[in-house]
Amino acid sequence: MAATRPKHELDREFSELYRAHLRDVYSYAYYRVGNHHDAEDLTTQTFIQAYRHFERAQRESKGRPLRPWVIRIAHNLAANHFRDRSRKPQTNIDDTTVLSALHTTEDLVEGRDELKRILAGVQDLPGDRREALIMRFALGMDNREIARALGRSDGATKVLIHRAIKQLEEIVNEEAQT
Repeated sequence: MAATRPKHELDREFSELYRAHLRDVYSYAYYRVGNHHDAEDLTTQTFIQAYRHFERAQRESKGRPLRPWVIRIAHNLAANHFRDRSRKPQTNIDDTTVLSALHTTEDLVEGRDELKRILAGVQDLPGDRREALIMRFALGMDNREIARALGRSDGATKVLIHRAIKQLEEIVNEEAQT
């Protein structure tokens, strides 16, 4: 078994990980849960969990980036959040994207409607497809990082993202026609 490294060294390295990935974890959590309060809670829980297992993760990563590992923790906590919420139903605020000022530009209205359809369409995707698209487009993760975060092969991840995009296009087009 490897010798334990000094705590101050681990704390410094964890602080670097935290600063490097805080925005990604929060963004991921926000896209998953849809509100700032729960996203902040999930972000905090993610980094608490990551801190507990940081030394082991560093050893097992063999020098690979830890970003997929941190996102995986957020993914698992978000899944727990939804499982817990389904046991205790809450009232959902449907329209959290209301603009604070009125705009009369037709392009803005059309763009906002399209964005609303896309975001709603993402929520209608099956969980694994939704997760992959959030990681790819909201966080800018590459296929290899997504594969590691979801515990899939690179090829399976590429197919998953392709199918998710196709399904999202169908959902958005159907919504636009109604």
